[in-house]
Amino acid sequence: MLNTLKKYWGYDAFRPMQDEIIQSVLDGKDTLALLPTGGGKSICFQVPGLMQDGVCVVISPLIALMKDQVQNLNKRNIPAVAIYSGMHYREIDRTFDNAIYGNTKFLYLSPERLAADLTRERLKKMKINLLAIDEAHCISQWGYDFRPSYLNIADIREWLPDVPMLALTATATPQVVDDIQEKLHFRQAKNVFQKSFARENLSYVVLEEEGKQEKMLEILQKVKGSGIVYVRNRRKTKETALFLRKKGIAADFYHAGLGSHIRSQKQDAWTTNKIRIMVATNAFGMGIDKPDVRIVIHLNLTDSLEAYFQEAGRAGRDGNRAYAVLLYNNYDKIHLLKNYEQSFPEMMEIRQVYRALGSYCQLATGGGKGNSYAFDIVDFAHTYKLDILKTHHCLKVLKNEGWIALTDSVFEPATLKVVVTQEELYKYQVEHPKSDPLIRVILRTYQGAFANYVKINEKRLGDFIKLSQDAVRKNLTQMAQEGILEYIPQREDPQLIFIRERVSAENLTIDTKLYNFRKERYHNNIQSAIAYATSTSCRSQQLLGYFSEKNPPLCGVCDVCLGRLDDKLSDKEYEMYKNKIQIQLQGNPTELSDLVKRFSSVHESKVLKTIDYMLDNGYLKIDEDSMISWAR
Repeated sequence: MLNTLKKYWGYDAFRPMQDEIIQSVLDGKDTLALLPTGGGKSICFQVPGLMQDGVCVVISPLIALMKDQVQNLNKRNIPAVAIYSGMHYREIDRTFDNAIYGNTKFLYLSPERLAADLTRERLKKMKINLLAIDEAHCISQWGYDFRPSYLNIADIREWLPDVPMLALTATATPQVVDDIQEKLHFRQAKNVFQKSFARENLSYVVLEEEGKQEKMLEILQKVKGSGIVYVRNRRKTKETALFLRKKGIAADFYHAGLGSHIRSQKQDAWTTNKIRIMVATNAFGMGIDKPDVRIVIHLNLTDSLEAYFQEAGRAGRDGNRAYAVLLYNNYDKIHLLKNYEQSFPEMMEIRQVYRALGSYCQLATGGGKGNSYAFDIVDFAHTYKLDILKTHHCLKVLKNEGWIALTDSVFEPATLKVVVTQEELYKYQVEHPKSDPLIRVILRTYQGAFANYVKINEKRLGDFIKLSQDAVRKNLTQMAQEGILEYIPQREDPQLIFIRERVSAENLTIDTKLYNFRKERYHNNIQSAIAYATSTSCRSQQLLGYFSEKNPPLCGVCDVCLGRLDDKLSDKEYEMYKNKIQIQLQGNPTELSDLVKRFSSVHESKVLKTIDYMLDNGYLKIDEDSMISWAR
């Protein structure tokens, strides 16, 4: 193991638990590895994949993440390829052939591809040494990011009974841990390697603020170094980045609606510290290997503690002091509850969107299974006069029910291959003098175009011979139609994939029991997120307790712990303030601010602590308008 690690990565030792996980895999055991963000999950399947004959098949949910890992492996001279939705059939066919007959060591697949007959046929011909399931929590209904396409993974086991499986994730509650093993048909139950989720170098801070932007600016001026600011929607990414720039902080914005090439440029600028702060939606972060992030700020409550924990955990991966700050106010609670109501649309609305999808993709009833289509949600909603927010939630239901899948935009360069002989090509050049300069520059610039598909830059080709990119594309398309070459144009569109054949909207069904389960689960997640923000318990203890770590210690560095050290509340003081608060609330409910004002301002912090403890223990209750009342 160490020889492989040293040869390809240059490391002299494994991180904690990596070698144990790898040995379990090499022993042929189905294994579940729970390692925190930055814990080195990919090494756990890449090392055993290299140590054994055959191909390691990796299931990963994000195209960008797959492409990054393939690129990183290829840089280390490790043959790796990826197949995902939106690729041309010829590219898929060629990539599978390389994995079967070539020297490919790692084949990355999106989970949606597993439902395709072609994928199953080709995998059966492959010598597979390991199945690695990244982001394995996506298979669980109990998880915060359930993806029904992950349920296809278990089907592979029927014809690969002796191939071990390694499932990996950074966040999983006990229910999710059990669910992953059950859904993946683990042969060895409870073969789980779990590193503590505790991050001793990470200070969790929660602040209730009305002026969030000003507080964010104040924090970023105090805490130096690279950072991420997470916001609720795409519009806010741009607005917040502009605000920071005006205040002299190098910031940029990122969201899934940007083209993949632009996203890649922005990410590179941030990774190389040309940009200090990235303001982003939750589309940013997964798979990013930047160890020196000093601060992660959330400007809104997240809708689950799993999501918050994973995003906050992107700070301080180098082991040095870092901060995870959550800024919230009462509006956040209201917004979460409102979003909860909108996230579960009526069946009539779901069917309306599904019917429009068939028309938008020009897909006949009974067809389309496995097909992918370029998809722009804004154009789609505008074309069929649909409310874009409701459309988003209806698409999410259709995705969760396994009818469709959606991907972000991913840049794919143009490719071509000459399919005639050199003599035939020369004859074509003589007969078509307008195409001759383009053919000559292709043959001069890209080697091997007669033997293999080569990636080309259409704009660069045009610059060489003073043609526009559109003119180059038209010329190449014409040559493809005349059988001179095979050509796949550059593309960069989000993809919509029909997982099942299209049915009439009237025959569209959903699993009502599961739908209601998700609805209840989502509501519970929201309540847990609100409780985290409003509690007066150690932040780290709360998070570790949520993931069922037993007897987690006080961290000593969160806002609660530091506040206790600075201003301790004795048992005697607690009983005194508790009795006084009970007397004040014998009549009608009182607004929180008015209740606090009835005490001396000198004691304000201790009064607030007493109120927090009483809320936690059920003596008091508070409504959405911040009205406090006695609950017993």
